[in-house]
Amino acid sequence: MITLLIVSTFLALAAGKPCASASDHEALLQSLNKQLLRSVDTQDNLPNPSVHIALRLSTQHNLDKENQHLNRLKKEFHEDIEKSLRNGELVVGRLALYILALRSSCHDLTSLHLNHNEVNEFLLTHLKKEMEEEKQNIAFSQRPKTNYYQYSLGILALCVSRVRVSTHVSHKLIHAVEHGQIKHGESLCIDSHAMAGMALQCLKNEGTSVKDDAELDKALVTIKQKLLDSKRADGHMGNEFSTGLAVQALLAMGVEMEECGTAVEALRADIRKGTYHNPMAASQVLPALHQQSYLHLKSKECRSEDDTLTADVESASEVLPSHGQVTLQVEVIKSNGAASVFSINVPKGSSLFEALNLLQDKQTGFTFKTEDSLWGAFLSVLNDEQARQTDRRYWHVSSDGTSLTQGIKDYKIDSAQRITIKNTGY
Repeated sequence: MITLLIVSTFLALAAGKPCASASDHEALLQSLNKQLLRSVDTQDNLPNPSVHIALRLSTQHNLDKENQHLNRLKKEFHEDIEKSLRNGELVVGRLALYILALRSSCHDLTSLHLNHNEVNEFLLTHLKKEMEEEKQNIAFSQRPKTNYYQYSLGILALCVSRVRVSTHVSHKLIHAVEHGQIKHGESLCIDSHAMAGMALQCLKNEGTSVKDDAELDKALVTIKQKLLDSKRADGHMGNEFSTGLAVQALLAMGVEMEECGTAVEALRADIRKGTYHNPMAASQVLPALHQQSYLHLKSKECRSEDDTLTADVESASEVLPSHGQVTLQVEVIKSNGAASVFSINVPKGSSLFEALNLLQDKQTGFTFKTEDSLWGAFLSVLNDEQARQTDRRYWHVSSDGTSLTQGIKDYKIDSAQRITIKNTGY
């Protein structure tokens, strides 16, 4: 019955655009679902709580594999958060996602503790403390220690877990929405607004006390309009990697599915093109296509679940002959404005990560290091200069002046271009 409801709704989407057939829609859902299921078998990286949430919000399950992944999260991801705490690193976003992943499997959150400074604390207790510190940082410097995406995720995790959110903590997010403070540089952050929308909608649905109900309603209207206004001619909201979260947020805030029709069509077109090969990206899209959002975790029940999903062995990709070399220029701009330019020929189709490795091997004067994240590797050090989140800096990467929307292992060098990597503050 649920599947039929989803299919019938999607058949009515996107007026003026050809809608996918019911069988095509089901095939796309299943292909993305199986892709995520295969990704949990990868032991090279930490288990991803966002992937777990997407699998649990799906209508089809492989309960054995999901349980194995849950156990890995409780061991490996849990230990990684404790390691980060020992190193003085910020954990709000990852801890919140971890809590949401546990909630998606109806796990008893009081059965797990974080060991920090020789003190054992419940996960939610520690998250509340982290959010208080974030709130204090906003009061002092008008911004969180992390960013408003992670701040919103923290509020959402507390709310979904039915933990009271301080009026001072929620007010800081409402104030940031109303005063246009949720941005990256001068750019509007669609994914951050989407997460803020889900967090504030959760508070409203729960009847959580806030400083001013009218301000909460006004902030939700503002977010909803910003998301709708971000729609491009091709249907994406922001870009192809923020659209999934934007659709989730709009559905959570009560927007009719028909208003998201062109965005959903864009998501489906991206799946056909293989855009979402990164598991993190796919994990934000699958719930949207199921007309689900993170808010559904609040009422998630883990009973009488389907257990028919199988992880088919992915067919081996055909190895294509080389199509020759392309010239790549790499410009590195340090925080003091000093610029260095390097040039190298790389095999066409190389990832940017592979190209940078080749450049490092072939030329003196260029070195780089990466760190892991849930989205994959990201640049941390170039030519002995670090861009750290604790200093509110990062390496901004663009190609011929256009900011990249993919990570360095996902972005492919298909033509000659100039990559600029700039140490940037935010």
